[in-house]
Amino acid sequence: MDRSSQKKPMNILVANLGSTSFKFRLFEMSDEQILAKGSIDRIGEDRSRCQLEIGSHKVDEERTIADHAEAVGYCFENLSHPETGCLNDTNDLRAIGFKAVFAGELSGVRFVDDELITKMEELQDVAPAHNPPYTKAMKQLRAAFPEIPLVAALETAFHETIPAEHRTYAIPWEWTEKYGVKRWGFHGASHRYIAERTPQLLKRNDARIISCHLGGSSSLCAIRNGKSVANSLGMSPQTGLPHNNRVGKFDPFALSYLMKKTGNSLEEILDKLATQSGLLGISGSSGDVRDLELAAENGDERAEVALKIFVASIREYLGSYLVQLDGLDALVFTGGIGENGKRIRSEVCRNLDWAGIAIDPQLNESANGESRISPEGNHTEVWVIPANEEIIVARQSVALLETKDFK
Repeated sequence: MDRSSQKKPMNILVANLGSTSFKFRLFEMSDEQILAKGSIDRIGEDRSRCQLEIGSHKVDEERTIADHAEAVGYCFENLSHPETGCLNDTNDLRAIGFKAVFAGELSGVRFVDDELITKMEELQDVAPAHNPPYTKAMKQLRAAFPEIPLVAALETAFHETIPAEHRTYAIPWEWTEKYGVKRWGFHGASHRYIAERTPQLLKRNDARIISCHLGGSSSLCAIRNGKSVANSLGMSPQTGLPHNNRVGKFDPFALSYLMKKTGNSLEEILDKLATQSGLLGISGSSGDVRDLELAAENGDERAEVALKIFVASIREYLGSYLVQLDGLDALVFTGGIGENGKRIRSEVCRNLDWAGIAIDPQLNESANGESRISPEGNHTEVWVIPANEEIIVARQSVALLETKDFK
């Protein structure tokens, strides 16, 4: 059959950008099949690690990848390789979806245009590790592939259902109304996936859920009837829990004090809070929980303190959300630490039997992939659910495309 007469496949490439990383999944959305996936780490360094899986074909090499634009181009080259690729060319793509982070009132799911890019650039001081690589990649792709729609699924979208009393800071009202200074909340794609998947596992749609997305960046989300009602992240992704190298909750009145004591400018202090704080700042050695656990086992006191502070902060928000939800039906751990951090999960749930929360030590130890780790018959089910932000962005991209006449 002439290919031009065939319906264009619903192939969606989902891009997930970090400050020095590019991850992607390529979906055929008629059955949500993953055609390819991959990651490029250490972007901007002398040697970047490139790992791709395209069907049964694997690519694992080190080469210099200067920036995110080059990373995207490298992936396209492999995806359209005449022998091992899964696409004839970029025309086989229906859209590229971005798990974009912050554009203020331009939230929701929308096509990437000049207005969105300009707004994200205006707000890059709020999301300095996220907005710059996204806007740079968006610009490059719009120029190189103008025929491919680009879709931005904003991380704040899932949290638009949070009531005002849990979104509004106690600041002059004008700052809230005129400048949009509020608890926007982030990790929306991850928490949305937990909000959709957990009721399927529980076989009920009215579940009260606390989603713990724990990783390089971490947050908790209270979910009722599938909707977000609270999130630990605030105006920026630097708030809430301590992150790997970002501060978390912090008293803004310490800023002027630190400027006087250190001689640093406000910009220098903010940069340190965004890049040299969190678990890294406490431990002085690493922001990676795996490194900290090993160091703590070897007697490193600051590493042990960092882990304890991390757990204490999780439990603080957990307790708050138990009250807000009037109880709990499911506690879910997701994200890199949530999925693999046996010690963290155990310590978060320690002595919470009074709240109906308990885990089975053997189930916790052996958890692999999607796993229930609470005892059989326990009132509150505790689950480990691997993060799947990409499928959420892919579904949102399809829904947006279907509002337009794209063939």
